[in-house]
Amino acid sequence: MENRFKGSNRNQSYLLPPDIKDWLPQKHLARYIIDIVDLLDLSAIYKKYSDKHRAQAYDPKILLSLIFYGYATGIFSSRKLENATYDSVAFRYITADTHPDHDTIAHFRKRFLQELSSYFIQIISIAQETGVLKIGTISLDGTKIKANASKHKALSYKHACHLEKQFEEEVATLMKKAEEADNSSIDDGMNIPDEIALRKDRLEVIQAAKTKIEARAQERYEKENTLYKDKIKKREDSQQSGKKPKGKKPKEPIAVPKDKDQVNLTDEESRIMPTSGGGFIQAYNAQASVEHNSYLLVHNHVTQNTNDKQEIAPTLEYIKEHPQLAITNIAADAGYFSESNTKLCEENNITPYISLGKEKHNQTLEARFKESNPLPNNPTSIEKMQHRLQSDEGKALYAQRKYKIEPVFGIIKHVMGFRQFMLRGFEQAQGEWNLICIAYNLKRLYKISIG
Repeated sequence: MENRFKGSNRNQSYLLPPDIKDWLPQKHLARYIIDIVDLLDLSAIYKKYSDKHRAQAYDPKILLSLIFYGYATGIFSSRKLENATYDSVAFRYITADTHPDHDTIAHFRKRFLQELSSYFIQIISIAQETGVLKIGTISLDGTKIKANASKHKALSYKHACHLEKQFEEEVATLMKKAEEADNSSIDDGMNIPDEIALRKDRLEVIQAAKTKIEARAQERYEKENTLYKDKIKKREDSQQSGKKPKGKKPKEPIAVPKDKDQVNLTDEESRIMPTSGGGFIQAYNAQASVEHNSYLLVHNHVTQNTNDKQEIAPTLEYIKEHPQLAITNIAADAGYFSESNTKLCEENNITPYISLGKEKHNQTLEARFKESNPLPNNPTSIEKMQHRLQSDEGKALYAQRKYKIEPVFGIIKHVMGFRQFMLRGFEQAQGEWNLICIAYNLKRLYKISIG
């Protein structure tokens, strides 16, 4: 019976020491990531290591490869990354059979998170140099990523005012009880100093939250007031020229906070945001642009804005800062549409393909093959874009948007498993989104490299 099975003696010693290079197949994602990290300029990280360190540190190349491979394979927690260096052959290979502890991994990630923005563009440059990436047309979109905070920890301005009043009254009552207790020998079991201290601590938190909400309200007022003055001026200019102003008279903004204005006590820089499936989550709005031919991400940023209308400007600014991207066309859904966004694209020599409104499903045959209307004399930027979108070329280009960018978010959320930020705060969220976009690009480049 025993002769029918292969031998499996776990106590068998090796005649020669095992070779770490034999642990993984030649075409493995871990090997590919190590090769890419070797090509990156890590001088900014190395400069931050002092020669006066008492203990030897792990090589940044090892830690960077470890984090990149972890995010690419859906392991984001520093504790799970540490465990993987024991349990996984691929992670053992990356760390050369060493085992950085979770504190080391977490500290490295947090300390050098900002440097990762340069590595994102360096990897894009490598893809361009190898001919994998030939940029021309991109699609821009956003997705809500849950913050490392619960929406139930959000405090509204109205409720904060209510709690502030309640605790102030309770402190006054407790102070009165303390005076009465000084003149009485009766012990009611209440530790009055502790109760007062508890409420004063809560009052500090509430008052700090109110201050932040009021500051946000003032910032919002300044932006809205500028827009309000511009609209009023346009109406006045229109009236002076003898034309009747269009629409209702704009409503003057107010500087005070609204009752529903709120701040999250866990991550104050995150925001309550609506989701596509309905409902609300405490989140950040993560933006990304995908190149149409390679499906590689060439841009990313995080915003606190709940909608996408204001995200064309930072995207174009990023493109301007990296002229090597050479982007000529940008496609985006109706959430990005505005006259100013259309003009902004043209000013940056980029042709916009931004939908003017939500498209209906199951269009009629007549609507699908309707010829575009001729351009009027001296067309506006919107009229030019509308004519462009109605052309056969424009329809074909815009139709690609949905199946170019949306699958990328699907891979990030459902294949790589990244649905929530590990880190708190806006800057940390931006760094971590950059990290996940790097991990996605590495997976994509690896897939292209193996055919």
